[in-house]
Amino acid sequence: MLEQLLEYDTQLFVYLNGLGSETWDGFWLIITNKLSSIPLYVFLLVVVYKKYGWQKLLVIVLIIVGMITFTDQMTNVVKRSVLRFRPCACEEIMDSIRFIAERCSANRSLFSGHASNSMAAAVFGGLLLRPFFKNVIFILLFWAATVAYSRIYVGVHFPLDIICGMAFGALSGFGFYKLFDWLSKRLTILKS
Repeated sequence: MLEQLLEYDTQLFVYLNGLGSETWDGFWLIITNKLSSIPLYVFLLVVVYKKYGWQKLLVIVLIIVGMITFTDQMTNVVKRSVLRFRPCACEEIMDSIRFIAERCSANRSLFSGHASNSMAAAVFGGLLLRPFFKNVIFILLFWAATVAYSRIYVGVHFPLDIICGMAFGALSGFGFYKLFDWLSKRLTILKS
């Protein structure tokens, strides 16, 4: 059963990865670059500052640092435990995929850190700003899904890596939002 699932996952990867073209390679390389998300996150922090004030912003930044550290480190724990090769390092498909990333990391594949971190940030940010902009979460979820898909496009993650990363990130973002909500009700510095 597991082997069949992994076979389907590999076939889906080869199909999705094969949809790419040189015309779009530059775009997807920008999307997959971690630094490309910085302007969006800076903009969101400015909006959070305007809506919550600087004291809550400081606490929110500390929670975000904790959340990203948590998702990133848990990603590494799972990768070291599962030991699934990246598509670009799989000899069976290596010659039939489009690999456009700068390098094929020796790091393992399951699950995607890009997917988990971007989804955690999207869920946390969307829930945080929901009282002011009820639909912003959908924009952030779309951005996170785009970042996650970019990892398939450039040839470094299977679809299952992306799905697991996004699910873990969503749960983490929700959990850290609940932590912020709990702290908001208990810390005098955060009470409005």
